[in-house]
Amino acid sequence: MIPRNCAALVVVCLALVGCAPSATPTPSPTTLPIEPVATVSTTPSPVPSPIPTEGPIVAADLDGLLVDRALAHRLPLAVSIDDARAARPQSGFNAASIVFHAPADGYETRYLMIFQEGDATDIGPVRSARIYLAQWAAELQAGFAHYGGDLLTLRWLKGSEAGDLTNIDGMGAGSHAFHRISTRSAPHNAYTNATALWAMAAKLGGPSTTADTVHLRPFREDTPAADHPASQSVTVPYRTVTVGYTYDRTSNSYLRALNGKAHVDPMDGRRVRARTVIVLSMPFRTDNNIERGHNRPVLGSVGTGTAQVFMEGRVIAATWSKAGPLEPTLILGPDGAELPLIRGRIFFEVVPTGTKITVRG
Repeated sequence: MIPRNCAALVVVCLALVGCAPSATPTPSPTTLPIEPVATVSTTPSPVPSPIPTEGPIVAADLDGLLVDRALAHRLPLAVSIDDARAARPQSGFNAASIVFHAPADGYETRYLMIFQEGDATDIGPVRSARIYLAQWAAELQAGFAHYGGDLLTLRWLKGSEAGDLTNIDGMGAGSHAFHRISTRSAPHNAYTNATALWAMAAKLGGPSTTADTVHLRPFREDTPAADHPASQSVTVPYRTVTVGYTYDRTSNSYLRALNGKAHVDPMDGRRVRARTVIVLSMPFRTDNNIERGHNRPVLGSVGTGTAQVFMEGRVIAATWSKAGPLEPTLILGPDGAELPLIRGRIFFEVVPTGTKITVRG
């Protein structure tokens, strides 16, 4: 892993200017396979400059946002989130720095919300762990919150393979960080919040800040607003939900939708947005030999594969790489170097290899 003081982070602090989209004909939809990936259009990145490490405002470790120093280096909290139909709408998206969305049991999907500078007052429903969720948490040496897990994952979490991850299990030693709500039926009613999780992580012997050995992504400034395209939309299909992203030129971000309807976070009543959306193509299958009586998911999250990075209304052909269970998930640009992202929330949409996505604009 690369120490924090060696990470190629850059300052990202340009204010965005609202611009009305120009009147252009709506392009016809194009269906693209994840593999192979073609570069649609890219804009040269601004010249990097060092991010501030002194003063009261510094860059947050996980998403590059410029925030109060007291928030920027807090221990990352990674929470396994239910995405069964009965679990929606889930709470916590709008406080997360990073969100993974990946296939799980029965081809349903599951989220991993990762928090740092955001004070998430309501997170849930929390659900059981899967090995790839645990390993994404482990690469950040995070506090990993979950409500039990499958046999393979629980064994991995209890072994030395999990590295310096802090295991906050709602069915184990971390149970007091969770509560059940009365408006939903089990197992879709386990909730928590960031304050309770940080307190429990400390009680379990976890650190209070990001470890110096955690690899941090590089970030860059926004390009000038006048250079942004008028529109772009992306549709990512899963077996049990279709996710949409619509580029908003004014905020230089993507508005998220589920099954064609605006995705709103009950925690704050606001539309869910992402500054960067990254589609990762990974081998996926299910296996009924891992645990008797269950058809468990097997995701090829360690290795390398193709990716598409949606940022500032454009798409960049990229590659993802994760060398081992505890190693960082790197996003490499066309030149093979780690791709700098604009600051702000990152959504990873993990799809089975060969999944077709639809792009307009």
